[in-house]
Amino acid sequence: MSKKLEKNGLWESSRMMLPQHKEAFQNRFQKQALQPVRPTAEEIHMMKDYVLLPIMHAIIVKKAREAEQSSETLRLLYSKAAQLLARNVHDDLNRLKKGLTEKSIRVFEEEINHQEARYRYICREYEDHFTITRDYMRAEISIRIGRYVDGLVATVIGVERTN
Repeated sequence: MSKKLEKNGLWESSRMMLPQHKEAFQNRFQKQALQPVRPTAEEIHMMKDYVLLPIMHAIIVKKAREAEQSSETLRLLYSKAAQLLARNVHDDLNRLKKGLTEKSIRVFEEEINHQEARYRYICREYEDHFTITRDYMRAEISIRIGRYVDGLVATVIGVERTN
């Protein structure tokens, strides 16, 4: 289309076009100029959580089953505590998934080997990847499970003091 026809208004008004198509047509040139924005530190942290929380949940559920089947005297206590931890982790994972969806962030597992796991993500049209080593996963999961246990103990102590 020539420059004379582009800005005079007659050309645009003479064409039969749905409003959403006209918007898309006008925004096409604006979108080409915009570069995708890199994710913030908080969003990267959310993506890491999205990778680690399901693994934590699986570990806790497995340990709860093992505690139920063990011959220890306090197996019921261990099992119930592990089930509470698993529920807390699962609730956090659901909140995290909702937050990622709201921010238009998607994370995909690319490759897993015995040393590391590689994930690809798309965050508001920006596409990149990150890698997490097995050692980092183990250390981080151990720390986070400790935090969940501390939170559970604090909740139990808080409830006990109010009664």
